Amino acid sequence: MGTNSNNKKWVRAALLGILGLALVAFFIAKSLFFGGFNIEKTTYLYIDDKKDYQQLIKDLDDSTHINGLWLFKSLSSSLGYHRKMKPGRYVVHPNDGILTVFRRLRNGSQTPVKLTFNNIRTKKELINKIGPQFMFGTKGLDDLLSDTATYYESGLDTNTVICLFIPDTYEMYWNIQPNAFLKKMEKAYDHFWNQSRIAKLAELKLSKPEAMTLASIVEEECHFADEYPMVAGLYLNRLHSGQPLQADPTVKFAVNDFTLRRILLEHLKVNSPYNTYIHPGLPPGPIRIPSPKAIDGVLNYTHHDYIYMCAKDDFSGRHNFATSFSEHRMNAQKYQKALNERNIMK
Repeated sequence: MGTNSNNKKWVRAALLGILGLALVAFFIAKSLFFGGFNIEKTTYLYIDDKKDYQQLIKDLDDSTHINGLWLFKSLSSSLGYHRKMKPGRYVVHPNDGILTVFRRLRNGSQTPVKLTFNNIRTKKELINKIGPQFMFGTKGLDDLLSDTATYYESGLDTNTVICLFIPDTYEMYWNIQPNAFLKKMEKAYDHFWNQSRIAKLAELKLSKPEAMTLASIVEEECHFADEYPMVAGLYLNRLHSGQPLQADPTVKFAVNDFTLRRILLEHLKVNSPYNTYIHPGLPPGPIRIPSPKAIDGVLNYTHHDYIYMCAKDDFSGRHNFATSFSEHRMNAQKYQKALNERNIMK
């Protein structure tokens, strides 16, 4: 009886040991191949030139809540990853295993940044929008765009450099160098200005930056894209006749207040090269980054004789157009009356 009892205890202990090993093996396999991170949504790991291995370990623990940090450390130690970290932006999916993420990091298999930008008015807005999405940061992009030597060959200056940024969606790696980033923007810029657009540009007798500057004014002026060609035609009529543009959006840009609904006499006197009420011709650069649709609105402008326009008094966002000042004055009086009735003073 004693021997049988001991045998049973031994078998029971062995089974428990095997079960324990199986559970450990299951945990290791689960962590290695799937479910190695306790996260509910996709997370990213960022490794820049200054981050060391210990900081990465902390990030894995804090942001990805890794299940089995010792497994990652073991892989790193055995394969020497801790001595050969590669900068980049690396994705971690909720169902990823530790081995999958480790391979991703070790091989430098980054997930590209999908950069989308539109509806940006100033260079500062552009820098604050794009900079944080890349390793070079806002300061790196600011320094780049402040150095005229970097884009001199494109025929741009500090006022027109934002013309390089054609609104669209771009893919590039997080650790891209600033100069390489700008080269991609230049390539997209050159691609946009194809032979067809350049031919239309020649007809207007405008440079690319000038056409984009005009497009930025047109886009700020219009609530509806179908008015772009009509408004572009009006401003071109003014340019070609030597009349000042007298574009209200340029005044808003000059006083740095885009919320103005009523342009007052004090605004019209602001001494700024962007104030087209006191300075003839186009301002020194765009007052926003124009969309491709706005640029094409200028290149395919409507031929007409209008030289005046005024917002409609129904506040629809559309315009009344006029060929004579007397007709324009009547349109303006209707609009001013509507503003007064709604007590809109600014």
